[in-house]
Amino acid sequence: QKFRKFFQTACEVPEPEEKFNIDEFSDLVTLSKPVIYISIEEIINTHSLLLEHQDAISPDHNDVLHELLEGLGAVPDVESFLGEGTVEPSDPNKESTLNQLAKTEISLSLTSKFDLREGEDKDVKSLMIKTKKLIVDVIRAQSGETLTEILETEASQQQISTHLKVIEKRAVLDAKTPEEMKRSQSALEDGQLPIEQKKRKILRNLRTLEQAGLVSSGTKYQEIINEIAKDIRNQRRYRQRRKAEMVKLQQTLNALNSKTAFYEDQTNYYNTYIKTCLDNLTRKNSRRSIKVDGKGEGKGSKKIKTQALKYTASRLHEKGVVLEIEGLQTNQFKNVLFDITPGEEVGDSEIKAKFLGVEMEKVQLHFQDLLQMQYEGVAVMKIFDKAKVNVNLLIFLLNKKFYGK
Repeated sequence: QKFRKFFQTACEVPEPEEKFNIDEFSDLVTLSKPVIYISIEEIINTHSLLLEHQDAISPDHNDVLHELLEGLGAVPDVESFLGEGTVEPSDPNKESTLNQLAKTEISLSLTSKFDLREGEDKDVKSLMIKTKKLIVDVIRAQSGETLTEILETEASQQQISTHLKVIEKRAVLDAKTPEEMKRSQSALEDGQLPIEQKKRKILRNLRTLEQAGLVSSGTKYQEIINEIAKDIRNQRRYRQRRKAEMVKLQQTLNALNSKTAFYEDQTNYYNTYIKTCLDNLTRKNSRRSIKVDGKGEGKGSKKIKTQALKYTASRLHEKGVVLEIEGLQTNQFKNVLFDITPGEEVGDSEIKAKFLGVEMEKVQLHFQDLLQMQYEGVAVMKIFDKAKVNVNLLIFLLNKKFYGK
């Protein structure tokens, strides 16, 4: 008897959600998925125990856990983990080798199997809650032996008046409720419906819930009445649970804010690093262009001269930068002149195109955009909607002329 009591006490443990302080939102704030390290032998033994005690673990066949257990399949062997042929069939020490290999540890990442089903369950649960609220509104004004009788009996004028008073009282309370705590628009609209329209909506919802197996017309929908009675009986417990959920949601929000701040810091760090690299490249190149001019400025003052690059399309074609220009033959490229000038911002350049000395168009280029295209594998790009240029060779040219050799 003492041992029985001891084991019963040992088996009385809190729910995992309560013990580890987790809920359905906890997965959103984790930077990495939980991973466990377990040996092949432990997996096989656990699998065998789960199959052996399946009915004791999950006696309810509608339980999600029961569905998981049914999907386990037969107990695997060591070779199914490591692959057939790991040990030669003719090896006289095959058994001992497999026993040794069974101690091999593998890592398993936590993944959800019921994401889609969870969404469907939430839709049905939401419909159940809305239907219960509508039923409560109706039975406050109209009574009857069964729910079916109430829904099929037309309300009297006095019952309609009673229902209107309930709606007006709720409207006054809703007006005092802070905007962020108000119910959803659909719930507000449902609550303001006339009593007969509510009845019709309840009947439609009940048919949907019956298809989901939650209620039955054969029992005159007594299941949902029992649920309402249980809700009334457990109001205090529900309030405590909501309060605990609010605390957890606040913790989740704080964790999400921390996670957002972490990624923003990382982004700022990388942007600063890239900008510093570009600044250093520009500074290194500009030292070769610094000249001392004692006429226009004080002695020893320095002026940075930014030289624009001038190339004919023919020359850039020879370098492989310009591939083709729409509407022009290759022998006409000598009449097209490109002026490439570094911009005020590091990494910016302006390209002007002139045809027979007449300026035609200009375009802004951002060095980081070119690097991004190179990273994405874009080999050719269009400028001025006419000239096709080689991205890699254009980057090489700009890097060589503006950012140092």
